[in-house]
Amino acid sequence: MSQPLTEPFTLDLDRARRCGFPEVVFGEGKCVITLASIFKQLLDDGTEVLATRIAQEKSDELLKIFPRGKYNERARTFRLAADERRFETKCGRVVVVTAGTSDLPVAEEAFETLDWMNVSVSMVHDVGVAGPHRLPAKLDQLRGCDAIVVVAGMEGALPSVVGGYVDCPIIAVPTSVGYGANLGGISALLSMLNSCAANVTVVNIDAGFKGGYVAGLIASRAGQGRGEQLSSEPTAVASAVNALRPEASAHGSQKHTFPSDQARGEQDGEAKSGGEGKPARRTNDGETDG
Repeated sequence: MSQPLTEPFTLDLDRARRCGFPEVVFGEGKCVITLASIFKQLLDDGTEVLATRIAQEKSDELLKIFPRGKYNERARTFRLAADERRFETKCGRVVVVTAGTSDLPVAEEAFETLDWMNVSVSMVHDVGVAGPHRLPAKLDQLRGCDAIVVVAGMEGALPSVVGGYVDCPIIAVPTSVGYGANLGGISALLSMLNSCAANVTVVNIDAGFKGGYVAGLIASRAGQGRGEQLSSEPTAVASAVNALRPEASAHGSQKHTFPSDQARGEQDGEAKSGGEGKPARRTNDGETDG
């Protein structure tokens, strides 16, 4: 009779070299013991840990094992730094835009992913098409971005509208927010796939991680093209980002504060717009469905 494997996983520790960023852990279906073992191996390899879809009860146990961990309850992400040092410079710039407040869990998953990728990221909230005056008032925050993640449920119209205002890729993320004929996000997905805006591309329903990751790859490349580089390189994420540069290829415990609850722009500096520093403005005009 065959014996069960000691560890029910095989980590891809070479992924940062091949693909630009390390492996990310999908938390659903994994017990705390398995997650803790995965995290330990990643940390031993010098990899910044990002785990998605981590339930609240699992996070409580994980924080006992990893007191320096950070859990975002809304995004359901768990993060662990492989080193206490922080990067002084971000690489690339992305804004995450939500149609309604109900889209925040998916949007914050995208936010956490981009921050883990060391991309400068800010958020614009609640500018769905039901209140068409709201988006034009926030356009200054979208100018100069390398990519924009637009998260929307209901009829999923917002990415097309945003795409008509900007000159960068739009990563559209449909959400399952909506009533019966929304079909769990399928109606929003189909609307986004049929977008007339040529700069809109689409990921899966509620896939905040995937939207953030794709935008992060775009932004990292753009930042490298401008000569941006991480000023300290203690971890696999920093090393992988810097390795993508052309010249390189030739050679404490806490609950994470919700990004949407903080009146802050980019985490480590001012938002850049057209090469000029301008503080990012982030407001919430009230909860709406679209």
